[in-house]
Amino acid sequence: MKNYLRKNDSFNFFNDVFDDFFRPTFFDSSLKNMRTDIKTTESGYDLEIEMPGVDKKDINLSLENGYLTVSFNKEVKENDNYVRRERIDSFKRSYYVGDVDKNLVKANLQNGVLIVSIPNVKKEENFNIQID
Repeated sequence: MKNYLRKNDSFNFFNDVFDDFFRPTFFDSSLKNMRTDIKTTESGYDLEIEMPGVDKKDINLSLENGYLTVSFNKEVKENDNYVRRERIDSFKRSYYVGDVDKNLVKANLQNGVLIVSIPNVKKEENFNIQID
């Protein structure tokens, strides 16, 4: 990838045009953050969510109306003299997991990957109503 801090040559017109055309795709934060792999296990599902550089204390998980919401919010020091910042300091993503017991959801952060274990939702197989 080209270093955008370097001043371009004036004879590099076509590279500049193509760089500007493709830049929104390459720097779109929604495409790069919290990429998730979902695996099925014997007891349910494992969500493997990429969270590089995020500390455990900055991660929040909530379970409401069948949606698991994972978010993080890192504290940013305003006095740092950045020339360019591409890493984000907060993000939120929701996953539909159904009606699960929140006490059975487990989470673990290992090497920049948050692993959230969700148990299977057990549906009632038999549903009979007797009307008198």
